[in-house]
This record gives sequence, structure tokens and C-alpha cells, in this order.
Amino acid sequence: MKSRNLNDYEEIAGEIVVSQLRQLAANLKGARVVHVNSTRVGGGVAEILDWMLPLMNDLGLNASWEVIDGYDMFFDVTKTFHNGMQGSSVELTQKMIKIYEKNIEKNADRLRPVLEEADFVIIHDPQPAALLDLCPERKGKWVWRCHIDTSRPDRKVWKYIKSKVEGYDGSIFSMKSFARPLPHPQFIVAPSIDPLSPKNCDIDEKEIKKVFSKYGIPNDRPVLTQISRFDMFKDPLGVIKAFKTLTENNFQAELVLAGGGATDDPEGEKVLREVKAAAQENPHIHVLLLPSDAHRTINALQRGSALIIQKSLQEGFGLTVTEGLWKEKPVIGGNVGGIRLQIHNYYTGFLVETPEGAALRIRELLHDPAKLKRMGKVAKQFVRENFLLTRHLREYLTFMLGLGRGLTNYVLAECREHCDENFQ
Repeated sequence: MKSRNLNDYEEIAGEIVVSQLRQLAANLKGARVVHVNSTRVGGGVAEILDWMLPLMNDLGLNASWEVIDGYDMFFDVTKTFHNGMQGSSVELTQKMIKIYEKNIEKNADRLRPVLEEADFVIIHDPQPAALLDLCPERKGKWVWRCHIDTSRPDRKVWKYIKSKVEGYDGSIFSMKSFARPLPHPQFIVAPSIDPLSPKNCDIDEKEIKKVFSKYGIPNDRPVLTQISRFDMFKDPLGVIKAFKTLTENNFQAELVLAGGGATDDPEGEKVLREVKAAAQENPHIHVLLLPSDAHRTINALQRGSALIIQKSLQEGFGLTVTEGLWKEKPVIGGNVGGIRLQIHNYYTGFLVETPEGAALRIRELLHDPAKLKRMGKVAKQFVRENFLLTRHLREYLTFMLGLGRGLTNYVLAECREHCDENFQ
């Protein structure tokens, strides 16, 4: 697929929006921007960077993307960071810290020339966070971008991560409630989707039917779909329980649990085995392990479904929710994290706490096709107004301009107050 530019989005976002982005970026022309994360495939961060890099370059910036190298023991440690940051009680030992820091030192030796010369370095999530201290000759501004729900982190893990990120020039969180007490400017930037990507572009009914046929999914009964990594925080077992509750009284439906893994997530295989065991070879539950490039397949599964489920127990944002809403599907989602930004009860879907609650809301919508269709229309417009990449890109350009001009007092006061109240 050819690399798109901003002009391709004029029909969806409007000419004025695109023109404003070009005017804003004119003040950053030629700026060297380096993004660093831990995987090039799998997960929302990689998907965002896939569209962000070419559009930043189209706007005249010099943007690039680096990925840290790792091995199994290293990613075991960073998964512990991830789980702890999302509130799980985890064990963090000195041996684990040594494994992490030794591997980051190796990556710093490789990346230092690029990072120290950049005007802006954006480090995504905890995995590469320690790079800052290993680049003492850095010339530009460094920003730590946290994509996960850090509203109630494990104290041991946060104490360590904080020691690595408090020296940054700024940090970005997806929601105000995720922000932590840090001695630098904090920005709130919600993620977004690319409406023209293979995962979100319009596709015809013939392609949708082909995908359903390939995976043996009947089209004569409503299909419920959850797309996500096989991760305990996505609660696939809870989704199966909700489905069994829904169908135990002869309610006919099909459930699709589809997703893949990420190279920095060592727990995926274990969770996948648990999901298959819970499905108990139920012919109406379809567990699909998809390759990382199965974007059009995911698109077809979402478009061919009656509604979308994302019953997460913790969620930084939940791009699969955004994708479902964009396809005019109400979403049944866990009442957590960034899902709350997207699902508004009776308008774009329903927030639920339990498998039983999910089953109740699914039944309600499937019994009222007019309500389901009406909510779907509202859902797409809501995404158009709030969660498309043009808004996301504008906010990135804005915080870079602020940091570049030395606006160090640009701290979100509400976030600081929230942090002081909730994390002493």
C-alpha cells in the first residue's frame, strides 16, 4: 500500500482541518522526531506509529521510528512492569532490574547517535524508558508517552519507573486519571484510528462473506466479536462466560474471539491455551489466532458482526472499541480506563462490570434492531468528531511546539491536583 499523505483525509476530516495542520506544522519544518517503542508489530502503539510517521514526514518534519531489541527474559521483566503499572501486585527483584538495565544499555549503544541528535524523542511506554539517562549528550526534548492505565500502579513498580521518567522534559497520558506526579509538563492525548487503513477502510459485502466462510462462521445468526491480544487484562474468559450465559436459554448467536500476539508480550500463548480450554470445543465459539498483518480480516469480522465486545479489566484506551464504533457497531465494553471515554450508555454502547451484565446488554440490543442501528449511527459520528488521526496529530504538533518554545509551565493543573489527591 502506498504511503498516504494528509490530502487523502480531506474528504473525511475536511479541508479546513488539513489546512490547519499544515499551518501548525510549518513552525516545526525540518525538526528531527524519533519515536521509540518495543515492537514494530502487534498492539495499538505500533498501529499508531504506522500512520503517524508518514503523516509527520508529509508535514515537513523528519520523523523516524526505532524499536529496541530484546529477548525472552527481558520481555518477561517488561511484562511485569506493564502488569504492575496496570495495578497488579507483582514481584520486582534486583535480578529483574539488572536484566532490564543491561539490555537497555545495549540498545543505548546502538541508538545513541540518533537519539542524541534528535530535536524531539518520544519514548513509548515503560520498556524503553531508561534510555534517557544513557544519552547524556542529548540536544532535544524528550517526552515519555504512556499508553497504559496507570491510575493505580503497583507502588514498587511505579517507584522504579518514576526514577527513569522523571528526568524527561514532558509526559503524555491518554486520560487525566492516568497521570502521575512528575516534575515536568504533562499532556493528555487520547489515541486515535486511521480511517483509511486496511483495518478501517470501507470493504464490500463479498469480502466480508469470504472471511466468514474461511473461518467457518455462520451468517444466519448474530455474530458477537472481540478483537484483542490474548491477554488476561482483555478478559477473554469473561467474554466466554457472558456468551454461555446468553445462550444457555436457547438464545442463538456466534462468538468470535480473534487476535494475535505482540513480540514484547510473553504471556499470550498461555492465555490462548486457557481460552481454548474454556471454549470446550463449543461449535459456536470461534477462537482465531491471526497474523499481525490480518488487518482486512479484522475489518471484515468487525463489519460482519452484530455488535462488538471489549470486556477489558484494565485498558489504556482500547483502539478496538474505536474501530467498532467507526464501523457503526455499538460496543459492549468493560467499565475501565479509556473505554469510558468512548462508550456512553444508550448512545454508543454499554459499559459493563460483569459477564452477566454483558450478557444482559447484548440480549437487549439484539432484541431491538432499531436501537442497535440508531446507536451505531451515533457511534460513528462520535469517532469522527473525537478519535480520528487528524485530532491526534494536531495535539502532538501542539505539545512539540510548546516544549520547543520552552513553555515549561504548561502543566495540566487538574492532573497535578488529581495526582496529589490520589497517589500520596
